[in-house]
Amino acid sequence: MAFSFPFRPLAALAVAAVVVAAPARAAEVSQRAVLDQYAAIVEANYQDTIAGAKALQAAVNEFIAAPSDAGLQKARKEWLAAREWYGQTEAFRFYGGPIDDDKGPEGLINAWPLDEAYIDYVEGKPKAGIVNNPKAALTAKNLRALNERGGEENVATGWHAIEFLLWGQDLNEGGPGDRKFTDFVDGKTPNADRRRSYLKIVTDMLVSDLDSVARQWAPGAKNYRARFVAGGNESVKKILTGIGTLSRGELAGERMEVAMDTQAQEDEHSCFSDNTHRDIVTNAQGIQNVWEGRYKTRDGKTLEGASIKALVAQKNAKLADATSADIARTVQLAQAIRPPFDREIVGDEKAEGRKRVQAVIDALKKQAGGLVESAQVLGIKRLNTAV
Repeated sequence: MAFSFPFRPLAALAVAAVVVAAPARAAEVSQRAVLDQYAAIVEANYQDTIAGAKALQAAVNEFIAAPSDAGLQKARKEWLAAREWYGQTEAFRFYGGPIDDDKGPEGLINAWPLDEAYIDYVEGKPKAGIVNNPKAALTAKNLRALNERGGEENVATGWHAIEFLLWGQDLNEGGPGDRKFTDFVDGKTPNADRRRSYLKIVTDMLVSDLDSVARQWAPGAKNYRARFVAGGNESVKKILTGIGTLSRGELAGERMEVAMDTQAQEDEHSCFSDNTHRDIVTNAQGIQNVWEGRYKTRDGKTLEGASIKALVAQKNAKLADATSADIARTVQLAQAIRPPFDREIVGDEKAEGRKRVQAVIDALKKQAGGLVESAQVLGIKRLNTAV
């Protein structure tokens, strides 16, 4: 049997072959998809932080009901665990969002450095602080009013107030503070009842204030999140401002360079618990979460989607990859800092600890430069990364 084939010019066959062999083009990442993914990460991270804060709250309630050394150790453990989640949320700050706009509760949540004597007794001042002043009403309303009254270091609430109440002053070179549980036992230490009340109130406040921020990021509501995801390039600028400022002005500058310059324990972030090294790691991780559009939740799930990196890569893939590499290196270097941080910063420029800390500072500055350049690629002419 004979078969006939329609005539096709050789050139046409060649073109057809080329079309078939061409690789599929990756779908473009939209600006709206990036904003939606960012909002989903913010909400998930705050919910994980609240879960951690509630576990701390339960441990504190158990401890103050029957103070014991085991109870105090458990409360400390939950504080440290909750900080792992909160530290990552610092990447959502510095652009006037729900946590740190004019009415935001950030100053009530994470203000530092803290003058210990504003809250409770310290070495040489046994009657110092709100705890030992019977005229100071121990209510949430009054503690809010007293927070930072008369000076930024007059911190009365938040993570670091709780930290000080749980650990006390850090008078140990090789470890954290060592407050005794008897400080909370009637008849063992003056004003133990007020100390218990203070600890409960500020822990309850922490949960409440975190929840107020999380509600603004809840999906399907008329809240900040709804306005943010519809904000276009202005919201992209906010994202980059947040991680750029945390990189350069806040983490490299306020939280690390200042401590390196003064070599003073008082200038480290979590000085009572000696948790500063983990604060640095989680802050760096938070920046990476935002840039990569990826977040690992408390229950082990990974949220991954459209990212700022992908948005930049559509304009300049080389820059996007280089910035990713810089951010990953910062996280790696931060993990190399050895506790306690207050010993890492001591010595001259040849001290190994100072070299480790300086390496992180330098890496943060480099990645901040990449973030500024990324903003320019996306049409954002000026990105302020100062605090």
